[in-house]
Amino acid sequence: MLSCLLLVTVASAPDVPAVPLASEMPAETGARAGENAVRQAGDAFGTTVGREEIGLYGSSEVRGFSPVAAGNVRIDGLYFDSVWLPNQRLRTTTIIRVGLSALGSPFPAPTGIVDFGLRSPGDKPAASLLLSINQWGNRSAEIDAAIPLTSRFSLGLGGALFGDEFYNGTGAHFQQGAVTARWTPTDQLTIRPWLAISQGVDETGPTYLPAGARLPPRLPRRQFFGPAWPRYRGTGINAGTIIDWQAGPGWLLRAGLFRSLFDDARSFSHLLTDVQPDGSARRLIIADPPMLFASTSGELRLSRTLADGPRTHIVHATLRARAGDRRFDGSDLIDLGATTITSPESRPAPGLTFGEQQRDRVRQWTMGLAYEGRWQGVGELSVGLQRSDYSKRIGLPGRPPVATDATPLLVNVAAAVTVNSALSLYAGFVTGLEESGVAPENAINRNEALPAIRTRQFDFGLRWQMAGMRLIAGGFEVRKPYFNLDPNNRFTALGDVINRGIEASISGPITPQLSLVAGAVLLDPVVTGDAVARGLTGPRPVGAIRRRIEAGADWRPGFAPGLSFDINVSHASRQIATVANDVSIPTRTLMDAGGRYAFKLARNPAVLRVQISNIGDFQGWELRGAGAYDLIQGRLLSAYLTVDF
Repeated sequence: MLSCLLLVTVASAPDVPAVPLASEMPAETGARAGENAVRQAGDAFGTTVGREEIGLYGSSEVRGFSPVAAGNVRIDGLYFDSVWLPNQRLRTTTIIRVGLSALGSPFPAPTGIVDFGLRSPGDKPAASLLLSINQWGNRSAEIDAAIPLTSRFSLGLGGALFGDEFYNGTGAHFQQGAVTARWTPTDQLTIRPWLAISQGVDETGPTYLPAGARLPPRLPRRQFFGPAWPRYRGTGINAGTIIDWQAGPGWLLRAGLFRSLFDDARSFSHLLTDVQPDGSARRLIIADPPMLFASTSGELRLSRTLADGPRTHIVHATLRARAGDRRFDGSDLIDLGATTITSPESRPAPGLTFGEQQRDRVRQWTMGLAYEGRWQGVGELSVGLQRSDYSKRIGLPGRPPVATDATPLLVNVAAAVTVNSALSLYAGFVTGLEESGVAPENAINRNEALPAIRTRQFDFGLRWQMAGMRLIAGGFEVRKPYFNLDPNNRFTALGDVINRGIEASISGPITPQLSLVAGAVLLDPVVTGDAVARGLTGPRPVGAIRRRIEAGADWRPGFAPGLSFDINVSHASRQIATVANDVSIPTRTLMDAGGRYAFKLARNPAVLRVQISNIGDFQGWELRGAGAYDLIQGRLLSAYLTVDF
């Protein structure tokens, strides 16, 4: 069955002909008071600007899959193998590139692309300060500054402190820091190095695994009954350099070299298993020894642009590489015995005994050649060919490893035809070699990185400009191998999954005062293969949601300069929660509302932002894996003040 997707977006710039690149979004230090995702989004497929987020998709879910888990991450358009996502001191925007919004990216991916915009210091002194608080007692302070040291060298500094209290009664304390620089030794050459660090301590809240085919009972909110000693402690680091060189008229050389890692000194999983309707359960704590996952990656891309009257031809040659190493497993299982979901657990930490750890090593090289043609008034064409050499080794030290090797030839073709000044049609096909994620905490092979998989996608649609607004509508089909829990509780391949749907987006201000971002998706996800015929899995993948609706609006009343109001509505149909498809999380609709007041504070631009999330205090569950649940956040009042200097 082919399902439909309707996605409606209205944003701020009616004259922008295409979705802006992340690097083109407002991203300067000293301009945070103007952050507003509703007004700055190019479509409703997913945009994050600072703390503001809007859209149907996010970095963890695009068309039913995770582009981050698949390895489809970019920084300012360059390939980045991210094992720790860049913190907000480093990134200013996040844009989801999928469907027509990916046209113009020379090497698209079947699961979509997550493109982070890098914070880059400008040539003028500037700073932004943000202070926040909420009704649970959360508080934070963030500061980012740009310091020009010479006419050609600027330094960026950022730091933040967070004290968080969460929906389940746990808490965390962490800090972020970043150093960025922009050096332009000549007008044609720009070099941007950076380093970002995140460190924190986080209490480990419970994940609920009910006994039998049922959802958990009503879960306690803002109360934590677990032991105090399972606390996560770890460090995440991202570092890199991006070089842009205008090597001559029509020539552009872009190079990026990146290092991403997380070093967990100690991490835990807190499981309440065999949860009964009366709240009785069994408490398990899984303790991990120090784990490390690090990757060095980069891309070298040479682009040649040729102007031919109304036609523009761009040829890209690229070389991408990554070297990833992971140390995991060796966990210790602590069985704390029978309990209930509201019974306090105060016993001290036991002695922990860790086993031998496994090693995971990935090496990959990819060479590619792509062509983009743009003919004013006629259309666009994008064609790419990539050859990848992939090698993965996993196993215990001193023992023969399990090997996975692949040398696929990957293709992408996309075209858009201009019917008239208002209407364009497009279609595209792309194949990929992607990662398949990591086994979840409730699997016997938890934390194991799974093998790479072959994927493919076909999509089509239209873009229609109308009275300053832009409509994008289209259909898609994505095919991938399907991984989930088998009867032995091992996270492994169970067949293939096909996600079909239709999507659309309309963008542009309705009036000078009102901007809207809204959308809906109807998806038809199907699992195929022998496991379905044998009854090892149901016909729908775990996590499948067949209908989503997102709607956000921002209104600036003309009678109150500086004041604006916003609202966001999010609707999701029932979500498949188990491999057998015998349990689903019910349909839910959540609403958030807030406002902004822009003013001058000591003659500096400032904005006071107040928001209430989950206004109706809806209670429900979040899926944490097949048959594993957590509760959703309740009603929350929060506020923050942003000042630009």
